[in-house]
Amino acid sequence: AVYLESPLRSGQSRQVGQRRAMDSSVSIDLQPHDGGKRGQDGSAPPYSYPYPGPAQGFPVQQPPRDFVLWSLFNTIFCNVCCLGFMALVFSFKARDRKVLGDTSGAGSYGKTAKCLNITVVVLSLLTAILIIILLATGVVAVSEAVQQNQNRNSYNFGN
Repeated sequence: AVYLESPLRSGQSRQVGQRRAMDSSVSIDLQPHDGGKRGQDGSAPPYSYPYPGPAQGFPVQQPPRDFVLWSLFNTIFCNVCCLGFMALVFSFKARDRKVLGDTSGAGSYGKTAKCLNITVVVLSLLTAILIIILLATGVVAVSEAVQQNQNRNSYNFGN
C-alpha cells in the first residue's frame, strides 16, 4: 500500500477511511477500488470485450503517403524546371485530402508527387554528372593547351 502524508494546517484533524490523523499528518490510501471485481490472485479483472485488432481479421490500412519532406527538399535543393515546386504542391494536396478523409484522392496526389520527386532527383543527378564530366574534360583540355603553350615558349627562350 502506498500512503501519502501531508501536514495539516493549524492543528486540524481529518479521518480518511478507517485511519485517523496522528502527529498532524494525514495518510491517504491510493489503492484502486474496483468494487470487489479482482481476480483470485489479486490481479485486475480482464477486459469485458476482446480487442478487435489486426489479429482478429481487421486489416490495418496505412494512410496514403504524401511525400512532403522529400518534395520540400527537392524544391529547395534540386528544383529542376520547377518540378520540385510542382511536387510540393501535389504533396500538400495529398495531405489535405488525407486530412479530409479522402484516401483515394490522397493516394492519387501522393503518387503524382512521388513520380515528380523521382523525376527531379534523376534530372538533378544527370545534370550534376554532366557538369562533372564537362569540368573534368574541360580541365584536361585546358591543361593540355597550357602545357603545349609552355613547351612552345620554352623553345623560344633557348636561342
